[in-house]
Amino acid sequence: MNRQDRLSKLVDLVIERGSIRVEDAIEVLNVSAATVRRDLDTLAEQQLIVRTRGGATTNASTGELPLRYRAVTCTNEKTAIALAAANLVKPGEVIGFNGGTTTTLAAYETGVRVSAEDSFAEDGITLVTNSINIANDLIVRPRVRVVVTGGVARARSYELIGPLASLILPHISVDTLFLGVNGVDLESGIYANHEGEAEVNAALAKAAKKVVVLTDSTKLGQTAFARIAPLSIVSTIITDTGISNQQLQNLQAKGIEVILAEKEK
Repeated sequence: MNRQDRLSKLVDLVIERGSIRVEDAIEVLNVSAATVRRDLDTLAEQQLIVRTRGGATTNASTGELPLRYRAVTCTNEKTAIALAAANLVKPGEVIGFNGGTTTTLAAYETGVRVSAEDSFAEDGITLVTNSINIANDLIVRPRVRVVVTGGVARARSYELIGPLASLILPHISVDTLFLGVNGVDLESGIYANHEGEAEVNAALAKAAKKVVVLTDSTKLGQTAFARIAPLSIVSTIITDTGISNQQLQNLQAKGIEVILAEKEK
């Protein structure tokens, strides 16, 4: 069992039981006491649990958060991209997220950071999203003000789409939009799999001062069904180290900053 799976299991155990002792976690996870204590400390830092003498209990202020462990397929690459995105967020900013696995994880990591760091204590963030699962995950964070667009929920992606989803966006300003995509063609632009998602994503991008695309390297050089916008709207791309040198050079030549997120070793 890798560390990520172990943390997921440990969160589930605490939520299911209300509390857990180190000895019980050792028996279930089949790891050392030192490993369990480190994992509990990590989860406590993320405010998912409360450390106690000899174990941990649930954190009443966070509810059943979740949970990148449950809601997202968490590859190491996506985790690294999510952490890199969360590190760009500044106190007082208005940030945006569309739906998708990588953006869901990035929003979660942002919530963890905002909750844990003192710099956000006086001035939190406002989060604008058309993703109902992101809104659900972040609404429990006291330093995060959540604004949800209207629209009709699409079951496959949990995104709100349709004319109602775009009504609010011309009336607000987003500092940084973190945009998940299904394809990044180095000539024609960025793409989504569904035309309704592409339309709302384009409206989100238009409302943003800065667009940061979150994508694993397998989507670079690819298109999908519906184009969101040309590459000219993109300021930054956060991707993994699987990007080719040619792709990197081509993006940089277009004036796009490329952040390479390295996965944990």
